[in-house]
Amino acid sequence: MRWARERAGLTVADLAGKFKVKPERVAEWEKTGFISVAQIEKLAQQTHTALGFLYLPEPPDEPLPINDFRTQKDRSPNRPSPELLDTIYTMQLRQDWMRSDLIEQGEEPLDFVKSFRVGDDSKRVAEAMRAALGIKGEWAAKVKTRQAALRSLADMAEEAGVLVFGNSLVNNNTHRKLDPDEFQGFAMADEYAPLIFINKADYEGAQIFTLAHELAHLFVGESALSLFELQTPPKNEVEKFCNQAAAEFLVPESLLIKYWRQAKSADDPYKAVAKRFKVSQLVAARRALDTRRIDRGAFMAYYRTLIREHSRQTKPAFGGFWINQRWRVGRRFGTAVARAAKEDRLQYLEAYRLTELYGDAFDKIQEKIRTLPL
Repeated sequence: MRWARERAGLTVADLAGKFKVKPERVAEWEKTGFISVAQIEKLAQQTHTALGFLYLPEPPDEPLPINDFRTQKDRSPNRPSPELLDTIYTMQLRQDWMRSDLIEQGEEPLDFVKSFRVGDDSKRVAEAMRAALGIKGEWAAKVKTRQAALRSLADMAEEAGVLVFGNSLVNNNTHRKLDPDEFQGFAMADEYAPLIFINKADYEGAQIFTLAHELAHLFVGESALSLFELQTPPKNEVEKFCNQAAAEFLVPESLLIKYWRQAKSADDPYKAVAKRFKVSQLVAARRALDTRRIDRGAFMAYYRTLIREHSRQTKPAFGGFWINQRWRVGRRFGTAVARAAKEDRLQYLEAYRLTELYGDAFDKIQEKIRTLPL
């Protein structure tokens, strides 16, 4: 019982509040194990724990099903939360279904998955990423907002065959929020149904880099969970390489050098670069450092300024049910599930389970997620 409570990130007082009992009562339960069947069922529900786990002689080991490459301030990653685990399990379920459906329909595997190795030229990887998505280096300058750039990039990735999802919740459960300090995204490499998940609870400026970073993971065939800081290169070689490829993909060195003279005349050169390439100011400053436009002292001074302003940044706003579903269900995946249900290749109950949409909402999915504007 203590394992379940701590796994859910709850204190004794937190759990007592949910049960409307005194903390001493919860402490007694955990000490003796004496608790009613109704209470243990409620405990399982409140801690998002499988009921059977609570009857095991020892708490189960719950390893992450993908590589854990999270690196932040040299801290070891914490035990994964139930929200993170359930999100990964949902994505595995969707990827498995999509892979089987594509093979059943006679689709060929995607040639860009695992087409490079860690240690290859990151500029070549970035170029291959742009080629796979059918974009040029200047694409972001032609998009009006960072939000539109993120959605456009996700749509192009889906057109190339990648399943792209994003959520700030576990499915549609508003009581189960994802923590951007726990993870920013993850990639699940597969030659038929490669998948990217973006934590939409993160700051909007960070999400586009997460998308590019996870895309690089697919190109080197490394499934992994990510949490990174750009002021210090990660020790993990895979993460370091994917950061380099993502940075070059979003802010090509040749274009940055060409634009830097104009940016330098602005009040805030990094803000000007961020606006042109639709990245965060931190990514812009990091690229200026990596391309030797500035030295590390200037970068760290700007980084400290951004940290002070961090609390004033705004989290992404959500634009209504169907705009959210475009991220939560994904255009490519939602369309495929809806089509399979209509063609009687998939039972509707299973389709509901895969999409977390039911009845009329599921019936409208194909029309809604493909026609909404950016």
